[in-house]
This record gives sequence, structure tokens and C-alpha cells, in this order.
Amino acid sequence: MTRSPTRIALERLRRHPLAILGGVILFLLYLSAIFADFIAPYHYDHESRMNSYNPPTRLHFFDEEGRFHLRPFIYPYSYEFDKFYQRVYKEDRTRPYPLKLLCKGDEYRLLGIFKTNYHLFGVDEGARFYLLGADSRGRDLFSRLLYGGRVSLSIGLVGCLITFILGMTIGGISGYLGGKVDNLIMRLCEMVMMIPGFYLMLALRAAFPPELSSVQVYLLIVVILSFIGWAGMARVVRGMVLSIRETEFVLAARAQGVKDLSIIFRHILPNLLSYVIVSLTLSIPGYILGESALSLLGLGIQDPHASWGNLLAEAMNIAQIKFHPWILTPGLFIFVTVMAFNFLGDGLRDAFDPKAIAGRVRF
Repeated sequence: MTRSPTRIALERLRRHPLAILGGVILFLLYLSAIFADFIAPYHYDHESRMNSYNPPTRLHFFDEEGRFHLRPFIYPYSYEFDKFYQRVYKEDRTRPYPLKLLCKGDEYRLLGIFKTNYHLFGVDEGARFYLLGADSRGRDLFSRLLYGGRVSLSIGLVGCLITFILGMTIGGISGYLGGKVDNLIMRLCEMVMMIPGFYLMLALRAAFPPELSSVQVYLLIVVILSFIGWAGMARVVRGMVLSIRETEFVLAARAQGVKDLSIIFRHILPNLLSYVIVSLTLSIPGYILGESALSLLGLGIQDPHASWGNLLAEAMNIAQIKFHPWILTPGLFIFVTVMAFNFLGDGLRDAFDPKAIAGRVRF
């Protein structure tokens, strides 16, 4: 029985537990980002200054009299100032608030289409449920992390898509045509690659006016990161095309009078997809870290809009980390996402290794 290389690669991928784990984590992260409006108990800009740096809310199953409750509940927090004028929060155990599923809250449009105000979970008005604590303005950090995931996770995908199009197109044309065209394109790639990427990001971002909206800033960051990343892919694709263009099926297409662009896009580049998929998977973390670095420095997505980078900006104050350690949670999300992409990329690289697949094809 003949097994296709794709089927063999998928079988090898299933035997890579870290790759499967990374894929599951990424699936859950992207799913939570898509349905952030529904999952998050509050809007990303819903603030309560009276709950500044509220600690993570504790869930209870036993009340003050020791009775067990099937439905978890919380106690609202009140605070007082210590001798250093720092807020000290404590639970007000006079009234419990049960945690509800499909609770009414801030109004939003599900998937940008359906207008509703139902959220996956929440509590009644009079208390606020901070699953991961609150920031300096009393906004729910868990909700802002979900909304921020939309920006940080999508920038990696959109940026890599643009890099994929530019790198494949330019590298394919350069490798197939060769000669002066190849020489000119490769010198251009080398010029882009020799510029330090982070400083180029800062220079390009600083060249644009500061009064841009968050949507415009988002698009600019995508363009900047893609401009940095396409050159490396183009060089690798060009080298692979140089070897493929002399194969028999390419020579046959050329002998039949097929146009050069058709040969490049219909016959040569599809043979590079396995490599490109692995390469893009391993490069997405770079885009996420690039956006986070810009937002952390105040050059990316601006408050009140959320991204993992600008959420981590509060952690630049060492004193705040000491008293409110939960503000480091965005850094944990970035770390987990980067590691998940690396695990998945390593698994895909091993699974689509042509030498390993060639040795396992059976008839």
C-alpha cells in the first residue's frame, strides 16, 4: 500500500508529544483570542479606579459557617491603607456573590456581527471578579490579556503571511531567472539583512507621526516586521529554486513553451511549501516578540487598547512587581506562546524532513 509523503509526515508528527502539546496550546490561545468578547467578563477598557491593583479574586466553596456550596462564589474586596500608604485588600465576607455562567455584562458584537451582552462567566453588579488581578486603573487583567492576544497573536500570522508572499515571490524570481536580476535582488537582500533588525524597527516606527490611531499603528507594525523578515526567506528560497529549476519536470514545462512566471508559481514554488510552513512556524515568535518590544517601549499599541507588550509595560517598575506580582502575567503568556511555536516548529521540521520521509515510503 502506497503512503503519501504528507501522510507519513502527519504520522511522524503525532509521535512528537511536545509538538502536539504546542499545537493544542496555540489552538486554545487563538480560540480564546477570537472569542475574547464572550470569554472575557469585562471589556478591555472597563475600569474601576477604586479597585486599583486588586489582587486575584479567590473562589470559595465553603461559607463562613462551613457549609459547602456546589456553585463557587466570591467575596468582594475592600481596602485600607497601611503606614506606607499602600492599599491592603481584604475580603468583605458579609455578602457572597455566586459565580454565574452566561452572565450579563458589557455589550459587544460577537465575531463583529451579533450584538449581545452575555459573557461566559461573571458575577452580579456590586462586586468585580478579577481572575488574574487588576491593573493600576482597576481593569481586569484576564480580560485585557484575551483582548491583547488578538493583537499579539494576529500580528505574527499577518506578518508571516506578508513575509511568505514577498519571500517566495522575490526568491523564486531571483533563483529562476538568475544572471543580473539574481545579482541585483541578492545584493538588496544583503543590504536589508545587514541592518540590525531591532534598531531598524525603532527607526521606521519613529519616522511616522505619533498621533496615529491604534489600527494604523497595528498595520504599521505588521509592515515594519514584514519588511525586516522577507530578505532571509528570499535568500533561502532562491537557493532551493536554483536546484529545482534544473529538474526534469521544469525542463519539460519549459520545452512545452510554458511561461516563466507560470513555471515559477505553478511548478517550482509548490515544491517548497513544506519547508516554508516549518520556517514560518519558527519565525512567528519573532514577530510576537517584536510587537511586544515596540509596545513595551511605548511605540506600539497604545493604551487603552491592549496588547501583551503594553500590558507588560507596568512591570518595568520593580516596586510594582514586588507589591503586585500578577502584572507579570503577560510575560508568562508571551513565554508560553513562543515556546509552543518552537515546539510545533521543531515537530514539523522533523516530520517533513524529506530524507526521513524518503526512507519510510513503503509500497
